[in-house]
Parts: sequence; C-alpha cells; structure tokens
Amino acid sequence: MRIYREKDYEAMSRRAAQIIAGEIVHNPACVLGLATGSTPEGAYRYLVDWYKQGLISFQDVLSVNLDEYVGLAPSHDQSYRYFMQSNLFDHVDIAAENTRVPDGLTKDPETFCQEYDAYIRSVGYVSLQLLGIGRNGHIGFNEPGDHFVKQTHVVDLAESTIDANARFFATRDDVPKQAISMGIGAIMGAKKVLLCASGEEKADAICSSLCGPITPKCPGSILQLHPNVVLVADEAALSKVPAGVIA
Repeated sequence: MRIYREKDYEAMSRRAAQIIAGEIVHNPACVLGLATGSTPEGAYRYLVDWYKQGLISFQDVLSVNLDEYVGLAPSHDQSYRYFMQSNLFDHVDIAAENTRVPDGLTKDPETFCQEYDAYIRSVGYVSLQLLGIGRNGHIGFNEPGDHFVKQTHVVDLAESTIDANARFFATRDDVPKQAISMGIGAIMGAKKVLLCASGEEKADAICSSLCGPITPKCPGSILQLHPNVVLVADEAALSKVPAGVIA
C-alpha cells in the first residue's frame, strides 16, 4: 500500500484528483469506480476544473458507482445519481450511457444486483476504484458483519451510518434504511484502489483498516489483501496510525 500524507482536506482532494486524472490520461477508455459523499467532492471539483482547462477528457471513460439509497429516485437531491450529476457528470464530457449508478427504485433488487455485477465483469472490472471509508470501517455500503459479502447486494444500513448521513436530510427519520452496494468482490477485483480519508473522525477506521486484523467487522481491512492500494489521507485521518506504517 502506498500512503500519501496530506496536510488537510484540500491537499488530500488535489492529490486524489491527480491520481484519477493520471489514470484517465494513461488510459482514456478506463473504467472508473466512483464514490459519493463529502470525501470525494473536492476531488471532483478539481477534475471539473481540469476538464474545463482542456487538460483531461472523459469522452471515452466508463463509470460505475459504488452504491445508491433504496427508495430514492435519481431526481431526489440526496440520491447518489443526483450527487454524481451535480458534482461531476453534468460538468464534463462523459456520455450519459457510459455512467452506471445502482437503481434505488428497482422492483427486482436481486436481478438488478446480478446484472450490475455482470456489467462490471463485462467491462473487465474497474481500472481505478475510488473509495471513502465510514467511521465504522465500511467501504461502499458494505457494513460491519460476520462475513464479507462478495456480490452487489441490498444492505441494511448500520445505525452509525444513518447517524452520519442524517446531516444531509431534514430529519434522521428521512434517511433511507437500506442501500444497494457494490460487493467486496467487485471492489477487490479493481486493478487499483484509491482510498481517501479526511478528518479525525476517520482516524479509528483508517488505523483499523491498515493495522488491525482482516475481519468483516471492519470491512476496510480487506484492502490489506489488495495488491495495488493507494491511500490519500490528511494528517487528522492518519493521526492514530503508528509512525512506522507510513513510509
């Protein structure tokens, strides 16, 4: 695992965007696995700026998103499809048909999840998978449990995850209780994983993921087994990682 220690969120965002942009320049037809939430917002802002400057193009890029809330329409302002349109897709030259976000309104979740995994396999898996990490160590919406779920699946969100996301909704009761999440199998199938973290509230999850046992009780710990992981984190998020771990 390669670790970039950055001063703050802004520096973390710029470094992450540089890595994503490098992937696009190196392989214009790459498959990007994309994440949502507050962590990648800054990176997307840089990517949009660089596109507008003519430095990168998404014309041939395919994208596959990690997850989506069950029950939210793509037009809902807290849906992850809406997030991606607002923060990236509407501002660059990626073709609409080249973007994939799980369908939170699907009437047949089991079939949808199977088809989502089939699509990921059909494009040769993800070239670069962008991940954030939850306070409880979740990646995507793969919550702590007694086993790693390999396939795309419907997950019951942990109370801590609902609490963390409540700030985006009018009330805590408005936060969806389920999501469709890409499974650990697809994440681990990515050729490269870019894990980003910012803030002291992520320090325990980062320390456990890097230094603790590999266990489904901390889903991020599975990344210890991936051959090509880059961690970009600010000083606060790395504050509990022993000095010897960070080269």
